[in-house]
Amino acid sequence: MLHPKKVGTLPIEGEDAVKQTNEIGMFEAVLDAIEISGKIITADALMTQRKIAQYLVRRGAHYHFTVKRNQRNMQAAIALIFKDPAAPAFEEITPPDHGRIETRRIWCSTALNDYLDFPHVGQVFMIEREVFNKKSAVNTVERVLGITSQTPKEADAKSILATNRGHWVIENSCHYVIDWNFNEDRSRIRTGHGPSNVTRLRRFAVGVIKSFIKGRETVAEKMRSLNRNTRLVFDYLRMTENSIGHPKSKLI
Repeated sequence: MLHPKKVGTLPIEGEDAVKQTNEIGMFEAVLDAIEISGKIITADALMTQRKIAQYLVRRGAHYHFTVKRNQRNMQAAIALIFKDPAAPAFEEITPPDHGRIETRRIWCSTALNDYLDFPHVGQVFMIEREVFNKKSAVNTVERVLGITSQTPKEADAKSILATNRGHWVIENSCHYVIDWNFNEDRSRIRTGHGPSNVTRLRRFAVGVIKSFIKGRETVAEKMRSLNRNTRLVFDYLRMTENSIGHPKSKLI
C-alpha cells in the first residue's frame, strides 16, 4: 500500500491557521494556479484517485494514471483483460544505449469503460518494457497498468506510450534521483517544515551536481567521485582562491 507523506500546508477555511497535508491534498492546490485546459496530466499510482480525475476533467484536461495496489479492484480488472494479450497495438525498440536494448509494447482496451467505478474512463492500457543488458546478457520484463480519460479517437496506442514515456523521463530525472541517491522515501524527518526544507536542499544539491556532470556520467557516479573528497568539492564550487576556475586563482 502506498503511504503519502506530509509535503505541504493548506489554509484552514474560516481560520488563520494552516494544516499539513500530503501529496494528494496538494494536487489541486498546485494545479489551481496553472492553466491546464487541453493538457494531459500524468501521475503515478498515488494520484490515481476519483476526486483528482473529476477535478482534471472538470478543468478541461485529460488524465493519464498508473494503476497499482491502492486501486486493487481496478488493478485486478485491468490485469484480467490483458492476461493473455494478443499482438500489441504498438511496439517500439530503442537503439542500444548505455549498453542495453529496450523494447516497449502497449495494449489498449475500452472493454472496461462502463465497468470500472472510476470517472471519465476513455481506455485502459498495459505497457510492457523488455530490457536486454548487453554486458550481463540479462533480459528483464516489466509490465505496467494504466488508465486514461482519452478515448481511442483522441489518443491511439502510440501516443499513449509516448505520454507514458514523457512522464517517466521527468520522474527519472527528478524524483528517482532524489529517492535513489538520497533515500528520501525512508527519511524520518516528518514534523514542521522539516520535510519540505530538506527536500529543497536535496534538489538544490542535485542541481549543483548536474552542473558538474559531463558526457554520460550520472548523478550517482558524480556523487561517488565527490564522496569524502572535500578538496574536489571546493574545486567544483570554486570556494577557495586555489580552486581551478576561481577568479583569483592562478591555476588554469
